[in-house]
Amino acid sequence: MRRYIAVEGLIGVGKTTLCRLLRDHWGGRLILEPSDHNPFLEPYYEDPDRFAFPVQMFYLVTRWHQQDQVRQEDLFSGTVIADYVFRKDRLFAEKTLDERELGLYDRFADVLGGMAPKPDLLIYLEAPTDVLMQRIEKRAMPGEYRIEPEYLDDLRARYEVLLAEWSDCPLLRINNQDLDYAEDPAGKKAILEKIERALAGDLPPGPTGSTLDRQGQTELFGAGG
Repeated sequence: MRRYIAVEGLIGVGKTTLCRLLRDHWGGRLILEPSDHNPFLEPYYEDPDRFAFPVQMFYLVTRWHQQDQVRQEDLFSGTVIADYVFRKDRLFAEKTLDERELGLYDRFADVLGGMAPKPDLLIYLEAPTDVLMQRIEKRAMPGEYRIEPEYLDDLRARYEVLLAEWSDCPLLRINNQDLDYAEDPAGKKAILEKIERALAGDLPPGPTGSTLDRQGQTELFGAGG
């Protein structure tokens, strides 16, 4: 059966771990966020105003190449699991680009986004900001030491705007604050069962698509990744 599953959420929330679990469970193909070296990134840190636009356009085009591969090849058979949706790119563009740059960015993104494949299910993982900061500190990945709680809060708010208008496919929200699907067999079984039910259409209606397991979510906009 053809399946295209996208997993989203903030930094430290467990997207890649879940994607790998789904890949191993279904024997599917994994699409991870672009890891190519962005040649504009270092200059951006030195001069953000000058290099924000080329940094963002590089990521936009790189993500599109991945999505285009999915569109042309993978959706005709088998299972594809991605740790992002194409529309996520704009969340970062609107944080870094000025009004004129964002307008030009949108002209490209709108054309490419119109051709991007739509998932069969979007899984949005969430956990409180303090939990995410602990996970980020524990894994100690290069560059992530710069991340502050305020950055996660701001990004969460932007995700909430995206999810509030999301209509591309069914949406499953899972709070994984206390759900260990990396090491705990019971946790793996629980989340796989939730996802299988969602793919079968077992999703109660909610304000941002369909929701499950949102207990423990922060009242305002909190954390993730």
